[in-house]
Amino acid sequence: MPYLDEQTFNLYARDVGTQLTPNTTQKTTLIVAGCYVILIAILWHVPVLSWIIYPFKLLTVGFHEMSHAIAGILTCATIHSVELDPDEGGETRMSGGVPWITLPAGYLGSSLIGASLIACGFDTNASKIACIVLGVFFIFTLWWARKNWLTWILILGMSGLIVLFWLVADSVALRFFVLFVGVMSDLYVLWDVIDDTIARKVNSSDASAFARVCGCFPSQVWGVIWLIVAFMFFAAGIIVGLVAFKESSSEQESAAAHFLPAPGSSGAMTSVPLPGVLLMIVTTLSWKLLL
Repeated sequence: MPYLDEQTFNLYARDVGTQLTPNTTQKTTLIVAGCYVILIAILWHVPVLSWIIYPFKLLTVGFHEMSHAIAGILTCATIHSVELDPDEGGETRMSGGVPWITLPAGYLGSSLIGASLIACGFDTNASKIACIVLGVFFIFTLWWARKNWLTWILILGMSGLIVLFWLVADSVALRFFVLFVGVMSDLYVLWDVIDDTIARKVNSSDASAFARVCGCFPSQVWGVIWLIVAFMFFAAGIIVGLVAFKESSSEQESAAAHFLPAPGSSGAMTSVPLPGVLLMIVTTLSWKLLL
């Protein structure tokens, strides 16, 4: 076995410590993320104020159902429909596929999406790319949910918000919007798993269905396992953000001005205003699907 001497180990440990130490911009991002956690927790449990984050609750449910659908496609299932309901529930109807993969994909997939958005929330350009990927997912979801009016309203509304924040302050607002959606998605997974599988047993939950399929553990055990994985994704999103995006706010602003810039910015004269194009594509496809 190769021998790692003490000096090499210390250098490696020092390098890891340096990579994980947040700079000024990253400290601001972490503080904002922490404020998001507190704000979401308060709004979540106050009946009147909970309506403020109601659209984002539905969005995270959409991530959950979209993850089921993607796992179904990857395991050769036929997706019949994706539905959201006003009571913050959802359903993905499919035939075929591999239940061992499609059932846990809802919680694990949406927590992975949340972690990815949290990581991208550390950088403006990464947030732009994340929104483009979300736009592609939105289009697929609209196709699967073409008969569900709530899904249409939600996705078109979120697409409008993405375009709005893309245009504000050289897309800096977009970064914090992506960070908020990521934090919201991961917190929703954590609380929903605890509520549906650990604090109480819901026979219609994904964990109960998975327990019936595999037969080796009760649903509460699978809930704990999924909860641990969701925590790991949440932590991984923060760690990736700290390691991958070390640019200062001024460096990010300069880079964002030359990468898919908002109209009116210094780099927009030679670029196509992508936010407007994306919104136009989603709206056009939506109209065609409705017809």
